[in-house]
Amino acid sequence: MKETISAATARRIALAAQGFAEARPNGAIDQRHINRTLARIGLLQIDSVSVVVRAHYMPLFSRLGSYARTLLDNAASGRKRSLFEYWAHEASFLPVETYPLMRWRMDRAARHEDIYGGLAKWARANTGLIDDIYREVAARGPLAASDIKGAKGSGGWWGWSDEKHAFEWLFWAGRITTASRRGFERVYDLPERVLPASAVNAPVPAPADAHRQLLRIAARAHGIATTPCLRDYFRLSAGDMKGRIEELVEAGELLPVRVEGWNRQAYLHAGARIPRKVEARALLAPFDPLVFERARTEALFDFRYRIEIYTPAPKRQYGYYVLPFLLGDRLVARVDLKADRPMGTLRVLAAYAEPAAPAHTAEALAMELRLMADWLGLERIEAVPAGDLGPALADIIMSQPRVDTAAR
Repeated sequence: MKETISAATARRIALAAQGFAEARPNGAIDQRHINRTLARIGLLQIDSVSVVVRAHYMPLFSRLGSYARTLLDNAASGRKRSLFEYWAHEASFLPVETYPLMRWRMDRAARHEDIYGGLAKWARANTGLIDDIYREVAARGPLAASDIKGAKGSGGWWGWSDEKHAFEWLFWAGRITTASRRGFERVYDLPERVLPASAVNAPVPAPADAHRQLLRIAARAHGIATTPCLRDYFRLSAGDMKGRIEELVEAGELLPVRVEGWNRQAYLHAGARIPRKVEARALLAPFDPLVFERARTEALFDFRYRIEIYTPAPKRQYGYYVLPFLLGDRLVARVDLKADRPMGTLRVLAAYAEPAAPAHTAEALAMELRLMADWLGLERIEAVPAGDLGPALADIIMSQPRVDTAAR
């Protein structure tokens, strides 16, 4: 590998590492497709916002196309689960094989380290209640915090009840885990009653070994990345990272390279694919692993992306819940979407093209929106001609036939 590679090559490497250099499967998607994709990308960030669909369902759709969401539900909560939930890149679903690699974080949380400061301080002063809640889960589980009398708070972090704080600390510490979800509320149980014995009873690696292995997963999922990107994937600290990248370089697993336009040292995964061309077409959730590190997104795609949910409406630049649109090997547009489930309609509230978007962007985006509507069981797409791409997109959507969801 040459010492310096082009930005376009880096972009294609990153897309291939995330599964976008391959055609979507023909035919029905089964559990093997789900497991292979999760093994490739390493995690799915969980988010509660369901304006379109909860964010953890989207990355599989972006890569595989229309699939039954129950496949992911079963992987995360079924009898033969292949995923577990824990704090990785925020709250995430991870392959159960990763469980031993997160035990160091659980052990630190149990010591009131590597955990949100407010929760650690609260836990030190409430050990009795924590033990009481643990005994309740052990005796009665699976349990949600709302199943405990008096556990209902007023909402939000500062509105958590003491009981909810206890559940969350026990979750951080690995003493309980998510058995399932009730709506979006976690239902907790003991790990030994929920997770495969092969994961719970696996040898616990030393923290340095776990950090090294998590970096390997992050490097494979990135294809090419800088140190901050590799660190961010599993939210490792600078101390956790110290010496680990150098060890992987020494072992030949990471290759130091420079990328045109990047001002930091980059590392190429030794097994990374370098496709000559990428012909992807996908809408991306705000928390898709391809784009959840915003500085990396800007460096790879020259695409500045911020989610504006918490921005007051008059100050929003693009909209409330805006999804980037990947076409070929570029992010060429962004679209503000809402799934109006009672009306069976996918609503396009605005669409914007990037300066170098190709002429067929609106047509390609309309096709992907139709695929999304079909996946979500929505009969119609209605587009407002807002944004510079909105009028062309609205005209194309108006000419599309409706989908008869009852016939599927």
